[in-house]
Amino acid sequence: MTATLPRAGTAPAAHLKRRRRPLGWLAVVPLLSFTAVAFGIPAWAVLSGAFTDKATGAYSTANLTTSLGGAYLTALAGSVKLSVVSAGLATLLGLPLAQAVVTSPHRALREGVLTASGVLANFGGVPLAFAFVATLGNAGVLTRRLGLTDKGWDLYSFWGLVIVYLYFLIPLMVLTITPALEGLRTQWREAALNNGATPARYWLHVALPVLLPTLLGGFVLLFGTAFAAYATAAAIMGSSFPLITLQIADALSGNVLVGQENVALALSLDMVLIAGLVMAVYLPLQRRSARWLA
Repeated sequence: MTATLPRAGTAPAAHLKRRRRPLGWLAVVPLLSFTAVAFGIPAWAVLSGAFTDKATGAYSTANLTTSLGGAYLTALAGSVKLSVVSAGLATLLGLPLAQAVVTSPHRALREGVLTASGVLANFGGVPLAFAFVATLGNAGVLTRRLGLTDKGWDLYSFWGLVIVYLYFLIPLMVLTITPALEGLRTQWREAALNNGATPARYWLHVALPVLLPTLLGGFVLLFGTAFAAYATAAAIMGSSFPLITLQIADALSGNVLVGQENVALALSLDMVLIAGLVMAVYLPLQRRSARWLA
């Protein structure tokens, strides 16, 4: 029997491959260190404070119990309701808008809408609140000219806040659903029409089932965005509307009760858990839609 000799260049190639692996891990070390400092330390502070009794310094679940009762539970329910309603409306309104953009023959219009959506999706906080107060507030320009107050309009209400949230949620939905709409193959539509299907039946039986994971994933993403929003609601409503983010700010600053900082951390932990559930739903939906539209 003759021994099989290794081909020329095999050993050096394997040696170089083994040497590249440690270098690759070294390149990731700065990112991991930054992540540990920027996210790990605050996460540990929230987790530790949420389970610490401020009076005795002992570990306890009293803060979590307090955060899930009374006014805090009302605020949590208000945030969930506001997020579900605004995300649902943004999903329903963003889909036809994105479809109009995708099917538009004018490239400049399409690029302009997508660029504007990218800007408006990140336009929030105090500037957005000021724009709506100046336009649709009690003394706003459109409110006075159109007599909206006499017609029952009130910006400082649940539906007023929903409209404000739609200002940045609809553009975000357009950006989210546009790649999925572009992934719909022309052959699917042509095959459906050639077999006698109407455009409505094509959308009902072909397009929407394919887009459903992306639509649900977009809804979950919009829900998380609305749920975590703070500055816009704080600038418009102050503390007059029950939202969990506003309750956290009041507890940290001691506007209502002094010494409730650890309750605020427990409320933050509640938000983190809900955000974790949102991501647990969003990621599988994203992977499923990618299989169809790849």
